[in-house]
Amino acid sequence: MKKIEAVIFDWAGTTVDYGSFAPVVAFAKAFEKFGIKPTTDEIREPMGMLKWDHIHAMMKMPRITEEWKKAHGRMWEKSDVEAIYEQSERAIFEVLNEFSTPKPYVTEEIAKLREKGIKIGSTTGYTTEMMEIVVKSAEKQGYKPDAWFCPNHTNNIGRPYPYMIFRNLEALGVGSVGNTIKVGDTVADIKEGKNAGMITVGVVEGSSVMGYSEDEYEAFSPEKKKQETLRVRNIYLDNGADYVIKNMSELCSLIEKIEK
Repeated sequence: MKKIEAVIFDWAGTTVDYGSFAPVVAFAKAFEKFGIKPTTDEIREPMGMLKWDHIHAMMKMPRITEEWKKAHGRMWEKSDVEAIYEQSERAIFEVLNEFSTPKPYVTEEIAKLREKGIKIGSTTGYTTEMMEIVVKSAEKQGYKPDAWFCPNHTNNIGRPYPYMIFRNLEALGVGSVGNTIKVGDTVADIKEGKNAGMITVGVVEGSSVMGYSEDEYEAFSPEKKKQETLRVRNIYLDNGADYVIKNMSELCSLIEKIEK
């Protein structure tokens, strides 16, 4: 019988910030400062990566590359990526406090995990400075993991590399990677977990992959919700997820099944 020792969660879109909107707002504002209007899908595609890498991935997208050439009369350079990144840093600090609310069922499910003796870790694409804001705000609202690590703790190497996870496992004193679970809301989360050798779980509702606010999602018809759930589920599974849950209320029951 397997005994799960720890669960490593992502932050925005997984445990806080329903729909992962803080990065979307910040990236949109940053690109618009340079005459580029990225679509929400373009912004969300690299979600979960280190923020500089995220912007770099967006700049390499054919449509954005062409828009840059039209706006600036030349091909973009790494210095341009840096400039947009710096702008996005300023933008995200303006909105982080508004997007740190725990998602539905998170605090209740965390309490159940603690009752089971399961340790709670976390990884993120945010910087340490951003996390100081998010962690404090989330704690005031009832969510505080036992550990958190960001790319600044791993020589600025973020997802899909597994190093942030390994820092968590060390800090939490976990004995076996095979007895741990990574829960996230992006493809980068799933790949991070798989690269660490963990059981991986994708969350559907409120995820970056789904991309809707809570009000938008709840306004959908039952059939639309079913369609969106299937779409998101398939994205996770196509990228190697071991399991997919509708929302956090299903996590403890999933763990019980895994342990049996």
